[in-house]
Amino acid sequence: MDVHIVASAAPLLGWAVHGGILARRLASARRDPLTGLHTRAGWTARAEHLIRRHPCAAVLLVDLDHFKTLNDTHGHAAGDAALVETADRLRVWCGRNGTVGRLGGDEFVGVIRDLAAADLDALTAALHQPLDYDGVSLPLAASVGSCALADLPVPCLPDALAAADAAMYAAKGRGRRGSRTAR
Repeated sequence: MDVHIVASAAPLLGWAVHGGILARRLASARRDPLTGLHTRAGWTARAEHLIRRHPCAAVLLVDLDHFKTLNDTHGHAAGDAALVETADRLRVWCGRNGTVGRLGGDEFVGVIRDLAAADLDALTAALHQPLDYDGVSLPLAASVGSCALADLPVPCLPDALAAADAAMYAAKGRGRRGSRTAR
């Protein structure tokens, strides 16, 4: 093989390997290492895309109830197991109809194509099923707030997140764990 060909191909190979490494790092930065869900940045990009394509889309905010107590009573490993289980339940409920992410701590977010076609009661029921952890049944509960983008004067993600957040705190503040839709 000609030395000139090898000499000119070596930098190209190096840049290709470097590009692959950077692509993997970017992909991993957009995934939560504990739950495997999208992080805020990864979820936001997907949510914006879904919202543009589906005018009946809705945004959900989910916050685990009494998570600090669970951590303090059963330890951080149990808390991590609760986060992983919550992520799995959200992922299963959402399926191919949207995307879910973890904002951080015990807060999760989702966007679905059509709130009317989704069974929010089924999600709430799933999130309230106990978790079997190390031979102990741990109680899980979550407050869910949702906002249909069609209900907003200007359907945009930041406003939908704010409305879903208010609905989630309304559900939490009423002392009843469950779900609430922004009105």
